[in-house]
Amino acid sequence: MASTFFTWLRSPAAREYFFSTHFWGPVANWGLPLAAISDLSKNEEMISGTMTTALLCYSLVFMRFAWRVQPRNYLLFACHITNATAQSMNDARFVHYWHMGGREKKLGLQSTDTKPAEGKVVEAVLAAREEAKKAAEK
Repeated sequence: MASTFFTWLRSPAAREYFFSTHFWGPVANWGLPLAAISDLSKNEEMISGTMTTALLCYSLVFMRFAWRVQPRNYLLFACHITNATAQSMNDARFVHYWHMGGREKKLGLQSTDTKPAEGKVVEAVLAAREEAKKAAEK
């Protein structure tokens, strides 16, 4: 097996492959999954939900492209499946932190109310408006 690989490595087909966009495009793209993997250890507040979702969609589209192009570009496919997986994990962390109580739990805020968060926000805004009106009247 190794001898056939080294024979291929010395062939014109190998030079043609290594000097093509079929090779260098995926190599350049590996920066995206590496950044996404490094973001897995960062604070959830630093994650941009919009950008993470956009990068996930981008990778899903290019996974299909890498599979459909002839000859199949397995290096590009591997790059984008890695990125899609890491971006999905970051998206899940973002949603949990901002929308499912992860932030409150991390900050140690426990709510004893059964009132939905939207109602609390509306109440806080109305209370702030009333306070501003009282301050303006003085």
